[in-house]
Amino acid sequence: MSKTVRACLLIIGNEILSGRTHDKNLPYLAEQLNDLGVRLAETRVIPDIAQTIIDTVNECRAKFDYVFTTGGIGPTHDDITSDCIAAAFGVPLDLNDEAVKMLRSNYANPDVDLNEARLRMARIPRGAELVENPVSKAPGYRMENVYVMAGVPMIMQAMFQGIKHQLVGGKPMLSGSVGGYIPEGMIAEVLGKIQDEFKNTDIGSYPFLREGKLGTTLVVRGEEQADVDAAVSRITDAIIGFGREVVADEPAS
Repeated sequence: MSKTVRACLLIIGNEILSGRTHDKNLPYLAEQLNDLGVRLAETRVIPDIAQTIIDTVNECRAKFDYVFTTGGIGPTHDDITSDCIAAAFGVPLDLNDEAVKMLRSNYANPDVDLNEARLRMARIPRGAELVENPVSKAPGYRMENVYVMAGVPMIMQAMFQGIKHQLVGGKPMLSGSVGGYIPEGMIAEVLGKIQDEFKNTDIGSYPFLREGKLGTTLVVRGEEQADVDAAVSRITDAIIGFGREVVADEPAS
């Protein structure tokens, strides 16, 4: 049987926690990883505090097959992710010659434009493998099972496309769903019994309000299509059994 491959995303930055910046990397990465057979099992949003980043990286790289970080590798004083990754792995943070070349290629007059602040983006933990950035040239990098990427969604996505061939996944999660004009409280007991019956699936319940009527979307996720289909069928029968109308799936929020 294929191994379940699990990943964790660390979203780093005070701007996310303050609500000033809305993260768009999580849904993109979750979908991309699932297509590769890598299950995004956990996501953490952490502040620009060095010891918090170091401790979280060390905890997660031991716990998960892959760890992805976004944010904190720019040119400003609060971009401390690289310092923390180096500390977590116990290696020096060097000015990487190849990273400098990448940065120089982004400026018409690099001897002037590539100032000390921008050179911060070429500081890479010793032993890391660079991850190319075709958008703004400032690279990300990989340390063992930890991939360090930019927080800007366009750049993060370009970086991920460049490294996804390195990821070895298991079976992707499949999903199926059914909606009904039925309150969660009415179907909850039966739903629990169906979950017990189909232990190889995860069943989620998502209420909705449509045209003034309360309803629930039931989403089934699993590695085997037969399990997913069978569970969806049982849920559909349960909704009908309560005398409630089965409706088109309402997207979960």
